Amino acid sequence: MKISVVIPTMNEEESIGQVMDEINEALSGRDYEVLIVDTESTDRTREIARSKGAKVVEEPRRGYGRAYKTGFEEAEGDIIATLDADCTYPASKIPSLAVMIEKEGYEFITTDRLSNISSDVMGWTHRFGNWVLKTTMNLLFRTKLNDSQSGMWVFKSSALRHLNVNSDGMPFSEEIKIEAKKKGLKIDEVSIDYRERKGEAKIRSLKDGFKNFFFLWKKRFGLV
Repeated sequence: MKISVVIPTMNEEESIGQVMDEINEALSGRDYEVLIVDTESTDRTREIARSKGAKVVEEPRRGYGRAYKTGFEEAEGDIIATLDADCTYPASKIPSLAVMIEKEGYEFITTDRLSNISSDVMGWTHRFGNWVLKTTMNLLFRTKLNDSQSGMWVFKSSALRHLNVNSDGMPFSEEIKIEAKKKGLKIDEVSIDYRERKGEAKIRSLKDGFKNFFFLWKKRFGLV
C-alpha cells in the first residue's frame, strides 16, 4: 500500500528539513509521498521541503482543517499519515502504525501524546486544558481516548468518504476522531513520544482551547 504523509506548513524553515529527513528514513523502501500543504510561507519552507523530495501544495486559505482537507484531496496513497511540521511527532512510528492497518484491519489510528509526556515538553496548564477537552469529548460522544487533540493520525484513505468533517480550523483534529467513532470504523489509539517543538508556535492556546471546547458542544447538538 502506498502511504501519503500530509503536513500543513506556514513558515517552518527551522524544522521542516529535519521532519523530511525523518520521514525519508522511516519510509525508506516503501512506496510513499510527502505532501506539504503550505499557507503563504514567506521563508524557505517550500524550497527546503522540495529539496527533500516533498510535493508542495499551495493553500492560501487559512486554517488547520482547511490545510488537511486540501492535502487529503491531493493524496494518492491507500494510507494517509499526518504530522506537524515542528518535529513534535515521531515519523519513525508511521511504519508500525501502517502495518496495523495493513495486517490487523484497523481503519483509523490516532496517537496519544499525553500518557508519557514530560513537563519539559508540555506545561501543566496545557495538560489541564487537554484533560478538559478529552474528558468533555469522551462524555459527549462516548469515546475512550487519552488524547483528543493529537495531530498524528494514520488511516485508510477510503475511510474519508464516510467522515463528515466540517471544521476548517483547529477543531478538525477532534472532529475527525468523533466522526471515525460515529461511523463505526475500527479504531485504535497508540501512545507516542511527543517532543519539544522547533520554531514558533502557531497555536493560540487559550483562544484555540475555548474554540475546541465550544465546538464539541455544537457538534454534539448538531449545530455544525
